[in-house]
Amino acid sequence: MHNNVRTLLATTALFFSTQMLPMAASANSGCAFEKDQQGFIATCSEEKQEVILTGVIQPQTLTTELPGYTEGFTNYQVDAQAIDVLKAIKEPTQIVVIIGTWCPDCHRETPHFMRIIEAAANPNIEVEYIGVDRSKQDPEGLAAKYAFSRIPTFIVKQQGKELGRIVERPQATLEADLVEILK
Repeated sequence: MHNNVRTLLATTALFFSTQMLPMAASANSGCAFEKDQQGFIATCSEEKQEVILTGVIQPQTLTTELPGYTEGFTNYQVDAQAIDVLKAIKEPTQIVVIIGTWCPDCHRETPHFMRIIEAAANPNIEVEYIGVDRSKQDPEGLAAKYAFSRIPTFIVKQQGKELGRIVERPQATLEADLVEILK
């Protein structure tokens, strides 16, 4: 059987298997595609369960409940010069971080951001993490207050006014982009 036909059959099987599951089960169904020696196969196993957290999320929850977050947090080397600038911020600053715990970009950027905030240790910088599901919504409608289409989205505000955003990935580094927004 050709790989294209196998892929089509796997896609069809995966699609219909997730359509028959209740919404909560499909979010945690662990269904995915795997590449084997003969092409792609659809799998649904307990080993691939996703953790989808929505609403306000505490940073400790991210590092304790999500595979890879602790490693990304621990291993990230911050830019000391940028951290010094963030440490010196006197104006109360709010940063809203909209993430999907199922999102690979969020798994890459959020632990780094958490490490930056810890290194800055500035009481004038307040961070709120809002988790969204795959449809980019949360039960409380918190994320709906902000116009966004991609995640992670880091929204930087002072005095209730938005100063800037980092969307999906930084232009330089997270800390350098934050310093640029807060100039």
